[in-house]
Amino acid sequence: MPELPEVEVTRLSLVDRLRGAEIGDVRLGKPLRWPLGCEPSSLVGRRLLDVTRRGKYLWFALGDRPGIVADGGGLLLHLGMSGSLNLSAQASPPGPWDHFDLTTTRGLLRLTDPRRFGAAVWSPSRDGGAAGKLLAGLGVEPLEAGFTASLLHAGLRGRRVAVKQALLAGDIVVGVGNIYASEALFLAGIDPRTPGDRISLARCVRLVDAVRTVLSRAVALGGSTLRDFRDAHGMGGAFQNEARVYDREGEPCTACGGVVRRIVQGQRSTYFCPHCQRR
Repeated sequence: MPELPEVEVTRLSLVDRLRGAEIGDVRLGKPLRWPLGCEPSSLVGRRLLDVTRRGKYLWFALGDRPGIVADGGGLLLHLGMSGSLNLSAQASPPGPWDHFDLTTTRGLLRLTDPRRFGAAVWSPSRDGGAAGKLLAGLGVEPLEAGFTASLLHAGLRGRRVAVKQALLAGDIVVGVGNIYASEALFLAGIDPRTPGDRISLARCVRLVDAVRTVLSRAVALGGSTLRDFRDAHGMGGAFQNEARVYDREGEPCTACGGVVRRIVQGQRSTYFCPHCQRR
């Protein structure tokens, strides 16, 4: 599933190429997770002003149509569990998994999603309408200044759920996906099974730093490609090649030489080193 690094890598591969592009046509394929929320023809003639990210959502801000002032609004896109965006100079016939196309003056932007858990939703603003509802309740951005040890410590207070599951919940901090939570907890030396309310402020300092380090490195390496993730250039990520514990069950720990274990938490695989990571 594309997580924050993969979504940010996608954004970076699109933003400079799409700024100022005019929408010439919109094509809808099979229904996605939520309806578009507007007539596709109403987007024709709009210009793409910017591409920003909130958690694992991408916001495509749109300019006014000619002759219509203060139209605003934009498109909120989510890649779902297996989706990807591609921007190509040459238009090609859609395949069975291609469910949303924007034909622009800078090329064809296409959302491909085999499982159709992704979405493209129009909203009058990022903070209101459909986008506001979908983004409400998301935690702070982990790579921004608001993600602090004191905020994490306060968010974990009173939570008996395991710390890894608390990270994945997304209401304290958003976008720390399964791979990156395992890696950050290893870097911070924290057993993923530890109840959230047992994580001290000092350990929160280490965990915040570890989350930032892991996510920043993942973005720099183009994210992780375990199956089919590609950025808008069609390039895969390489972070999985540097993973210290994720998907390394039974292999030696890179720090102590012990054996990496795998357990299941909340129906997700968790990898950790019992020697290096303490409760």
